Amino acid sequence: MANPEMTPERFRQVFAAMQGESGNVIVGMASVVRGTLAGILADGNILLEGVPGLGKTLLVKTVGDVMQLGFSRVQFTPDMMPADITGTNLVMEDAAGKRYFELQKGPVFTNVVLADEINRATPKTQSAMLEAMQERQVSIVGETHALPEPFFVVATQNPLEMEGTYPLPEAQLDRFLMKLKVEFPDGGEMKTILDRTTSTERPQARAVVDGATILAMRELVRSVPVAPVVQDYAIRLVLATHPEKPEAPDVTRRYVRFGASPRGAQSLLLVGKITALLDGRFNVSAEDVRNVAKPCLRHRLILNFEGEAERIDTDTIIDEILTQLPEA
Repeated sequence: MANPEMTPERFRQVFAAMQGESGNVIVGMASVVRGTLAGILADGNILLEGVPGLGKTLLVKTVGDVMQLGFSRVQFTPDMMPADITGTNLVMEDAAGKRYFELQKGPVFTNVVLADEINRATPKTQSAMLEAMQERQVSIVGETHALPEPFFVVATQNPLEMEGTYPLPEAQLDRFLMKLKVEFPDGGEMKTILDRTTSTERPQARAVVDGATILAMRELVRSVPVAPVVQDYAIRLVLATHPEKPEAPDVTRRYVRFGASPRGAQSLLLVGKITALLDGRFNVSAEDVRNVAKPCLRHRLILNFEGEAERIDTDTIIDEILTQLPEA
C-alpha cells in the first residue's frame, strides 16, 4: 500500500523541486535530468551516452546532493578488479596482537553510484557491478552483503572511442531501465556554462528530499493503475521489435536481429506511470507509453548485419514502429 502522506500532488511538488535544484547547477539537459530522476523513482538504473566533457559526472553528483543521498564515482579501467568496486576482507590486528578479518567496503556501498565508462572494464568486473544493480547486493569471499536503500547506478559510455573497450553484452544492457543520450549544448547553453564555471560564483544544489521520501514516491509510482488496453499496447509495442512476430513492421524485419525483452515492457509501464503522475493523472495512457518508448527500448534492439552496415539508428526503427502500430 502506498504511503498515505505521498499523494500525486505531493509527488509532483517534490519532483519539481528536484528538477529546479538540479537546474541551478546543470545547464540544459532538461530531458536527461528528468529521465535520471524518473529512473530513480522507478527503482531502475540508467545508461548515459555522450562524448566526454558534457557534465555527466556533475549531473549524477548533483542528483545525489538534491536527494541528500550518498554518492560515489567509479572510473572503470581495463585493470580494475571486482574487489575495487565491492571491497574485500582485510587481515587486521587488535591491540593484543590477535588477527581478524574486517570487511573494507568498496565504493558501491552508497546510494548513487556513477559507473564512468563502464565498457572499459573487463566482463568479470562488469558482472560485479551488474550484480549490485540487479540484486542490490554484492558477494565478497562467498558472503553476500546488502546495499543501502535507495540504491541507483548511472553508467556512462563514450560513443566515439571504442578501442580497448569491452562492450556490454545484450543481456547486461537489458538490465538498464533507460538509455539517455546526452547532447552537445547549443550556443546559449555554452555561454551559461562558461558564466557559471569561470567566475567566482559556484552554484550549489540544495537537498530537497531524503531517502525515505524517495522510497515513498517509488511506492506511489507502483500504485498507479494501468488499463488492460494500455498494457496490451505496451506488449504489442515490444512484440513489434521482434522480426519474427506478426506485429513487426517491415523496418523491424529488415534491420533487427533481436527485439526487446519483457524488461522493455516493464520499463515502458513504470516510466509511463511517472509520466502520468507528472501530467496530473493517476492512470497511464498509450500516449505516455509512446513518449517513453525511445529511452526504454533503444538499447534493447539488436541490429542485424544490414542494420549495422547501414548504421541505422534504433530510434529511427522505434519511430517507424510507433507510426504503424495502432493503439487498439
